[in-house]
Amino acid sequence: MAEEAENPVPEGAAVFPLIPPELGVHPLLLAVLHAIVFLEGSDDQIVDPSAAEEARQYIAAYLQRLDGPPLQQIREDMKCLAQYARQSKWPKQELRFLKEFLADYGVEGETP
Repeated sequence: MAEEAENPVPEGAAVFPLIPPELGVHPLLLAVLHAIVFLEGSDDQIVDPSAAEEARQYIAAYLQRLDGPPLQQIREDMKCLAQYARQSKWPKQELRFLKEFLADYGVEGETP
């Protein structure tokens, strides 16, 4: 992490905002969200689109395995994140991403 000051994020790399630990959102969910934002939102010069799509498909397949209490926890965490984003006045696009994430990745409703 100390290298961040030495090596700034290149232009065109999509980065999800840092989420404070006080929210209690599961760290693995946050890691997945950060990866998805990077893969979906980064310019083609940063991330190869074909490789990003393949990685996103695998991530979606793993997320679709969620059920029972872990799925319920993810739903609650996503609601918490959406509420935090609204309170923090995140852009509408980021709010929509949080609200639609589970459906977009086939966890809720139809598989993409």
